[in-house]
Amino acid sequence: MARKSYPTDLTDMEWEILAPLIPPAKSGGHPRTANMREICNAIYYHLKTGCQWNMLPGDFPPSSTVYSYYRKWQSKGVWEKLNHTLRGQVRSKLGRSTQPSAIA
Repeated sequence: MARKSYPTDLTDMEWEILAPLIPPAKSGGHPRTANMREICNAIYYHLKTGCQWNMLPGDFPPSSTVYSYYRKWQSKGVWEKLNHTLRGQVRSKLGRSTQPSAIA
């Protein structure tokens, strides 16, 4: 059974942009079993709703797994890269330079 969709879920186009920025699984050890798109969907749900990690809906991956990826990616600067990439995409669609030219 497919899980319920949420307004915060990534579209296929958004996932196409973000997927290459997700760090690859470490070599050796257990293979990655978590669905990275679902991990991102759960993180975006948390950020948008402000719910506690352990209050994520049950149809997302386990909250401990989601939180673990969130913290790892935060410490590796992944969120900064994602934001930079998405900002550039939006600016490009608006006909602007991908980099802001002024500091506010």
